[in-house]
Amino acid sequence: MKVKYTRHAKRRMKWRRISEEEIKKALEEPDRKESCGEKRINAFKSVGKKLLKVSYVIEADEIVIISAVDKNA
Repeated sequence: MKVKYTRHAKRRMKWRRISEEEIKKALEEPDRKESCGEKRINAFKSVGKKLLKVSYVIEADEIVIISAVDKNA
């Protein structure tokens, strides 16, 4: 499935130094997933000393990344 990034997500990734590879890893092999609202899904993944949270929605034929945040694990 194709992955698309919103402008907000791209900014967050740049500011917090989160790579597209880390995002894909969180989507493919999340440690935990939770539903947030009707369509939004949050995927959590531990990457090194960071806890990565990726918020996304699934549209017709693509995954749209809304936001990405990292916190110290």
